[in-house]
Amino acid sequence: MPYFLAKLIPPRSSFVQDATAEEASLMRSHADYWLPHVDAGLVLAMGPVADPRGGYGVMIANAPSLSWLERAEADDPAIRAGVGFRFENFAMPSIRVAPVEPLAPVSSVSP
Repeated sequence: MPYFLAKLIPPRSSFVQDATAEEASLMRSHADYWLPHVDAGLVLAMGPVADPRGGYGVMIANAPSLSWLERAEADDPAIRAGVGFRFENFAMPSIRVAPVEPLAPVSSVSP
């Protein structure tokens, strides 16, 4: 399956600092929507990024196709709410994924 980096752009650059209670609830619904995709192995990682220029969300998807990913994104509560969120998707032609369980303790791995 192809891999994609998906970036969730919030409606404003200050969103992380000044999200309303309603927007925070929407973000919980957004995360809850994607968790079954994580459990199914279709999303390898997801979470917020604390960019000083304005936070956003990212996920790395192991999706069957870009069209599948776009359909899943269209059903995301953050998108369906129509309040200005949008996704940007980037194909990842090559990716290496670590095993779920570390093979060695972090202290024994040199940089």
